[in-house]
Amino acid sequence: MGGYGLIDLFAGVGGLDIAARSLGVPAVGIEWDKDVCATRRAAGLATVEGDVRTFSPADFPHANVLAGGPPCQTFSIAGQGVGRRALEGVQHFARRMANREDVSVCLAGTDDPRTGLVLEPLRWVLAAVDAGRPYESVVLEQVPTALPVWETVGKVLLAEGYSVVHGVLNAEEFGVPQTRRRAVLIARRRGVAVLPQSTHRRYRKYVSGSGGDLALPQCVSMGEVLKRDRPFVLVSNYGSFGDPAARGRRTSDQPAPTVTGKINRNRVVTAEGIDLDRLTAAEAGCLQGFPSSHPWAGKGIFQQIGNAMPPRLAEHVLTAALALDHEPAPVRTGGVGRLFGR
Repeated sequence: MGGYGLIDLFAGVGGLDIAARSLGVPAVGIEWDKDVCATRRAAGLATVEGDVRTFSPADFPHANVLAGGPPCQTFSIAGQGVGRRALEGVQHFARRMANREDVSVCLAGTDDPRTGLVLEPLRWVLAAVDAGRPYESVVLEQVPTALPVWETVGKVLLAEGYSVVHGVLNAEEFGVPQTRRRAVLIARRRGVAVLPQSTHRRYRKYVSGSGGDLALPQCVSMGEVLKRDRPFVLVSNYGSFGDPAARGRRTSDQPAPTVTGKINRNRVVTAEGIDLDRLTAAEAGCLQGFPSSHPWAGKGIFQQIGNAMPPRLAEHVLTAALALDHEPAPVRTGGVGRLFGR
């Protein structure tokens, strides 16, 4: 479609790659984790197993779209100011990279190697520009605390002739049955970069139905995609606001909370508090937006699922980034075949 080809850095299990495939865009993902690579290959996703730092745009000459979600945990605003100091370092190194300075040795000497990894997409973009083959579009995503990093990278891309937009998207506003928030950057070489428009209402706790545009359908619930044989309550495995006893609760007519690698520790109970079967990997994958038949492989499957970008959200982001005339397919429900009322 449109002559696009995508290279996905830090590709994970391939939420972006699956989205690209649904859009008819060939994609190759670079991922270092062997178990994650096993899942990718089982799903038929083109995969290069290795460290993104050992590759460059020249290794993927047919790719004209760059995507990725580099690790950004060091930029958390929590703690003793470590995240703020790391962000200052990123801003400093990004400016030096914009001046075409080689900062690889400096980045390798940082306290946390993830600080350097977050600038890998920028290295790729600048290398492609200097080679005379700039990427047509760039898509970056991570946790909301990474937004200042995308703002820093965005300033460099603006100076290189890109139109840039960034912001935090709510996954449930795009048909994903969970309230996951992602910081997204979209850059376009041609045209004006825009974020995708919501297709569903935002979930708001303690509000009947959902907030947001009443012309949009309500956000998709856990019950719609899991179809267990009775309504249920998902009880968080950790306390809220530092209180171990204050465990978050979502009913099956609501979207799930953010799916993490520990979602299998959450209890599933009836309205009366009777324990039911805990979520399976297939069910956790469905809440992340993968089909129930997705071939998870290797070790740490729940962590693989928790680290993934929801394919449906990725499809909306890529559609906006590539300015495609595409309407994502309706949300599939009944993924695990256990219908209410059976």
